[in-house]
Amino acid sequence: MKKHLHIVCLDTPWPADYGGAIDMMNRLIMFKKMDIGIHLHYFSYNERGTPNELNQFCESINVYERKKKQTAFFSKLPFIVSSRINEDLIINLNKDNHPILLEGLHCTGILPFVNIQERKVVIRMHNEESIYYEELAGTTSSLLKKLYYIKESKLIKKYNHQLPTECVYACVSTNDILQLKNNYNLKNSISIPIFPSWQQVSGTEGIGNLCLYHGNLSVAENEKAAIWLIKNVFSKIKTPFVLAGKNPSKRLKKMAHLFQHTCLVANPTDNELNDLIRKAQINILPSFTKKSTGVKLKLLHALYEGRHCLVNEQMVKGTGLEGACHIAENSDAFASVILQLFHQPFTSDEVRLREKLLGNNFDNEKNSQLLIPYLW
Repeated sequence: MKKHLHIVCLDTPWPADYGGAIDMMNRLIMFKKMDIGIHLHYFSYNERGTPNELNQFCESINVYERKKKQTAFFSKLPFIVSSRINEDLIINLNKDNHPILLEGLHCTGILPFVNIQERKVVIRMHNEESIYYEELAGTTSSLLKKLYYIKESKLIKKYNHQLPTECVYACVSTNDILQLKNNYNLKNSISIPIFPSWQQVSGTEGIGNLCLYHGNLSVAENEKAAIWLIKNVFSKIKTPFVLAGKNPSKRLKKMAHLFQHTCLVANPTDNELNDLIRKAQINILPSFTKKSTGVKLKLLHALYEGRHCLVNEQMVKGTGLEGACHIAENSDAFASVILQLFHQPFTSDEVRLREKLLGNNFDNEKNSQLLIPYLW
């Protein structure tokens, strides 16, 4: 008998152009390949719309509007949760007893209204959201955003204590599992690695011709990392350095042209970004979050398709990928390692090491199979 599964996504999973969407979309694709009947539910509230590309993967699709901030302002629940409690979604889920995969803490507000005693429910925890919002508060320069992020982080911590222990919580990193088990007594927290779009290591052996930092440059944390690299690292060394990513600010555009050997590629296409990652001799990806949560897709992208990868400990903490990266902790160390690596060929031995590390952890087919016993 054919298996059926409800998948509830916090956002439109197509196009898969940011970390959460990539994880959701590749999981959906794998379940389709396993001939599982997918009943997709998602919230449409931005420019991503309602793409027809999803039809080929699903037996049914239901789209819901997310509530506006004004309607949830006085809620005691986090806005990311209260804005996705939808009566039509609850009615649709209660029409049968198929298992449910909730993509993100964001979608869990419906749990009190769904019979979880007679069906299996798995919640995909993309990261530990209270830490994520705490970090957002620390990186934004907007006072209003800072206040919102602080409030949301506190509400999420309180809300996490209310999460049902009967459900299974599928985390992407060991750090997140420890947080859920130790802080919220969610003992059914398991490890299901992130589902990347890349499944084969394709970094080119030999030597590239530039250093690269890439990411969504409209995100405060990424802009901070990019500016830090320009001011504190590439002000000291003359190695060619490229920044690439979405929607850079005017400030970052100006900073990127402070030196003749630094430049910016704004809003690259997927093909353009892939080309930069492959041409780079060093993909440089520091993280300035104080607490680790989740796994950064840009790190996996660099490891699957690029040559040398230089990070700080915070970027790789809890990922198991330390062995595939070069690690530095301050600007002098970054500069020193860059000078060392820029003329050091990327070798077949390093390719094999990545194949082992990445293949053991981020095989989408294998990780789909790991989820099956928790759903049926």
